[in-house]
Amino acid sequence: MNDNMPKDWNAAYEINDTPWDKGVAAPPLQAFLARHPMRGRVLVPGCGLGHDVRLLAEQGASVVGMDIAAGAVRKAQAIETVSDERFEMADFLDLPTDYHEQFDVVVEHTCLCALDPAQRLAYVRAVLQALKPNGHYLAVFFRKVKDYRGEGPPHPITTDQIEALFGDDFDTLESSVPQQSYPCRPLGSEEVRWLRKR
Repeated sequence: MNDNMPKDWNAAYEINDTPWDKGVAAPPLQAFLARHPMRGRVLVPGCGLGHDVRLLAEQGASVVGMDIAAGAVRKAQAIETVSDERFEMADFLDLPTDYHEQFDVVVEHTCLCALDPAQRLAYVRAVLQALKPNGHYLAVFFRKVKDYRGEGPPHPITTDQIEALFGDDFDTLESSVPQQSYPCRPLGSEEVRWLRKR
């Protein structure tokens, strides 16, 4: 477990205090996958109840959903399996060695923004560890968080911060502001990036 976590994620799932869970896969992810169906081995860190995981599995990917909260993993496992998906409790920032270089794609949605900004370099290191050579990283980044005053989660990330974190190790293949999102997220608050590990 990570001692720097600003929030007790497991307690939140145990008492169902999870306002970030919208009950469906992220609309920007749905829109991206409609244009770019995904196969291969996929890792979704900070997967919560696994809505994004099941969407990916429905397309034929072999997906591992990972979360630090035992309650999230247990609840995700209790939902009917759609295809080749499984859920594991682990700390992504301390990625188990048997997950190193095992994935074609890492899919980011609400994991990075949940971390303290001081943990972002460790997050990028874990993404690099998880990916196979020339693997891909698909991210739904939060560029704007309403009324953000330095306290989170969620913590927004600017375009410059994205470039500083990922620019040395990844090539950007595609970047866009999604036109579909959850109703609570105003247009322009998110950015979808499709990156390839160098």
